[in-house]
Parts: sequence; C-alpha cells; structure tokens
Amino acid sequence: MSLVSVCIRNFKALLLVTLCLGLSVAQAEDAPSWKRPPVVLVVGDSISAGFGIPVQQGWVTLLEQQLQQRVPNVKVLNASVSGDTTQGGVARLPNLIKEHQPDLLMIELGGNDGLRGTPLQVINKNLETMIDHAEQEGVMVMLLGMQIPPNYGPDYAQGFANIYSKLANQRDTFLVPFLLEGIATKPGMMQSDGIHPTVEAQPIMTKAVIDALDIWIEFVTNQG
Repeated sequence: MSLVSVCIRNFKALLLVTLCLGLSVAQAEDAPSWKRPPVVLVVGDSISAGFGIPVQQGWVTLLEQQLQQRVPNVKVLNASVSGDTTQGGVARLPNLIKEHQPDLLMIELGGNDGLRGTPLQVINKNLETMIDHAEQEGVMVMLLGMQIPPNYGPDYAQGFANIYSKLANQRDTFLVPFLLEGIATKPGMMQSDGIHPTVEAQPIMTKAVIDALDIWIEFVTNQG
C-alpha cells in the first residue's frame, strides 16, 4: 500500500472518530481544511452522462442539488462520456484532475468494458490505475459499481461484479456496490434498451451515492 493510500485511510478513520466523539475540526489533529468549496468530480459513462434523459434530471445534477442543501457551494462536476471505458478513464483522468482539482473523485466506469468482454484483470488494473493517480494527487475516491448480464457466462459476470467491492476493500475507497440496485430489474426504471435508467430511477441512484458518502458529508459540513 502506498504512503498516500495510508494517509487517505487514516484521514477516513479521522472522519469517523471526529464525528463519533463530537469533536470540532480544530480539535482533530492534522484535520484538513478546505480553503474553497469542496469539489466532487464524476468520471463515468452514459449511465452518469444521462443518456436518453434531460441532463438536468440526471443523478449527477440531483446529487449536486442535494449536497448543496447540506454543504453550501459544493461543486459536482460531471466529466462522464457516453461509451467510455476504464481505459478511456485512465487516459482522461490526469488532465481532469489537473483542471478541476477535485477533493473527491467518483468513478463510474467498467460497464462498457464488461459488455465487450474485456478481460477482468484489465478492468481491475485500469480502475486501480485511476485510484493510484487520484491518491497521488491527494484526492479521495468513490467507486460506483456495476453489474452485467451473463452474456460471457456466470463466472465472468460474477467476477466483474466483485471487482468493485474487492478494490474498495483493498484501497479503502468509498463504495456503492451496484449503482442500479433496485432499478435494473424493476419495471419502469430502465429505458427500452435495458441498459440505461429512466428519469424515475435517477433519485434512487442519487440516494445510494449520498448514503455511501454520509461520513464525508458530515465532516465537510462540520468544517463549514
């Protein structure tokens, strides 16, 4: 584990301890402070780009609106591209981080890789490379997991689904195990292609992300 990864792990532990003990930020030794509103960067594919729905009704837009109710002036930047893959994310991420200087990176990639049968070790390596780069820049990471139909067999589909939880455990990132949980098989929640969620599904996705970020949100709120 890299030194940066250890520092980020310790920071996350500090968030939890600070909140549980009711300490002020000033009382938390080495607690980071934001000199500007926190920035969240979403790097994803068509699920986050809002394919087939108005962008303003997509889960990323809803996320910013709901976060701002608790963290005034927080910015959520959507750098998602329809059709993108983990390799595309690896290529785009350095410039995105340099340009936007996020505090938190949300990675919602891998679905297109899985639908194309990309070897699981390649998907895993690409996601880990993105985590590495973010950590080297002092950016915390959240993985937004995906699942795929068993077109390439049940072992591949299960192995794909497991990538996100295993990486989150190994690298101590925030995690939503499956962004479309309770959506993918529910009538009216998926568009006719069976791949992209409808407008009605977007608030559910937003809630899943916010719930998984609760500790981070509380800490940032306390900093205000």
